[in-house]
Amino acid sequence: MDWTTCEEIRKGWSEDRKYRVTDERGRVFLLRVSPASLTEAKREEFQRMEECASLGIPMSHPIRMWDDGKSVYALHEWIDGSDAETVIPLKGDDSAFRYGLDAGRALRRIHTIPAPYGLEPWDEHYLRKLDRKTERYLACGLRYENDELLLAVLRSDRDCVAGRPQTFHHGDFHIGNMMIDTEEKLRIIDFNRFDYGDPWEEFNRIVWSAQASPAFASGTIAGYFEDGEIPETFWRLMRFYIASNALGSLPWAIPFGEKEILTMRNQTSEILEWYDGMQSLVPKWFEDRRTEAKGNG
Repeated sequence: MDWTTCEEIRKGWSEDRKYRVTDERGRVFLLRVSPASLTEAKREEFQRMEECASLGIPMSHPIRMWDDGKSVYALHEWIDGSDAETVIPLKGDDSAFRYGLDAGRALRRIHTIPAPYGLEPWDEHYLRKLDRKTERYLACGLRYENDELLLAVLRSDRDCVAGRPQTFHHGDFHIGNMMIDTEEKLRIIDFNRFDYGDPWEEFNRIVWSAQASPAFASGTIAGYFEDGEIPETFWRLMRFYIASNALGSLPWAIPFGEKEILTMRNQTSEILEWYDGMQSLVPKWFEDRRTEAKGNG
């Protein structure tokens, strides 16, 4: 296709090349370009995004996909707005909690999309993955302070993943992959890390939301469980998945240098503080404002 303007976007961790493009009618889109070797994966991603859009999830809607033998192209709605992680912390706790409710409701709808038939049982898949993470962590040459607290939870709570259902995952669900559009609405972006698994594993990245805005993170959980109580099983699994993600983050950070290593060290220190050295099930930042939010409309 021919574009009247094409501006590359250099932000985020995606391996896709991203562009803000304008057509001859002045319409603006987001264009993502990936290697042709990823065509099948990108086709599946696009189809899952279409399913999400059909469920009314607030997101960048997929428009068209094509390839030319060298690259695969995906055209999406352009969202005018600001990064949620920048805007939401400035809006006050009540507003942040309400945005969190919107995020939690969206995630719950995402998880209504079933995983493909015939996947390996979740506990077999995940525990093998956890064992690899643990091996890499212990071999990487760096350690977290008080890492025995993380390792103890990962040993004692391994059985909590048994029998868990599997659904579609956004794959990287946190405030850094959301925007606030010009109408002050929350929008979900960047589905490129999609996968399938225990729906509650998606909360392993809520630490990024909690660091930016505890009220937003609280709202995300409250919105997900809007129609009922939050079960103890959820809290145990979220703590387990957060501990697992923290363990894997240090070896991941090493190739990116000291800045990312320090980020992961600081984040894990916060996690240990939130959970009282992993002795508590519910993180200190959680506050359920559901009744209050309903009262405020």
